[in-house]
Amino acid sequence: MDTWDWIPETPATWDDRKGRVLDGLDPALFGLGRPGDGDPLGDEWWRVEDADGTAVAYGRLDGSWGDAEILVLVAPAARHSGVGSFVLERLEAEAGRRRLNYLYNVVPHGHPDPEPVTAWLTARGFARNDVGELRKQVPAALVQNQG
Repeated sequence: MDTWDWIPETPATWDDRKGRVLDGLDPALFGLGRPGDGDPLGDEWWRVEDADGTAVAYGRLDGSWGDAEILVLVAPAARHSGVGSFVLERLEAEAGRRRLNYLYNVVPHGHPDPEPVTAWLTARGFARNDVGELRKQVPAALVQNQG
């Protein structure tokens, strides 16, 4: 099994590591605009590095009104390694620490792989609501254990 480090980026800024993980996809597709190197990014970000110190994934949490929009970005070479699930588990734990109710994600129009991403989230407990979001209640155990 791979070993990954979960590294908070505070404050988060755009850099070439994020560009490499996106592998040519337009950051605007994910609501990030078109940032230049060093531009600040909103929300809370974490970087995932492998044992060699290479950035292989990112997680973003945008909490508001008791819920949080999430973003899970995984480098193409790291897909199907479990790192996406690693990111999602840590985002759920962060949401629990904040006593948030739901996590949600919107697979953007124009995403190159909408069906596999939707299926991946659905397999992890997310369900589509009437406004097109994929939502999942933050597990009660994660919220209750944050005493």
